[in-house]
Amino acid sequence: MNKYEAVIMFYPEVEEEKRNASFDRLKKVIEKDGKINNIDEWGMKKLAYAIDYKNEAYYIFYEFETKAEDIVEINRVAKIMDPVMRQMIIKVED
Repeated sequence: MNKYEAVIMFYPEVEEEKRNASFDRLKKVIEKDGKINNIDEWGMKKLAYAIDYKNEAYYIFYEFETKAEDIVEINRVAKIMDPVMRQMIIKVED
């Protein structure tokens, strides 16, 4: 299994309950074949430039381990969730 770090950005107007439900769905996909090591909620942050006419987003940073082929599914699930503005996953070198 490989180690990864990821940041997910949610639209600022999304309620906490809906945001948590979306992130729980993403966690289920990760935990199917891997595990989450750390979750750090950064909260609302100002964006460097506007995305979809929004100037801020709610950030969650998380570290996890999974198989390389599962990254495609994780990205697919994140892209189809309406509350998600952006997500980026980076492989951590050992």
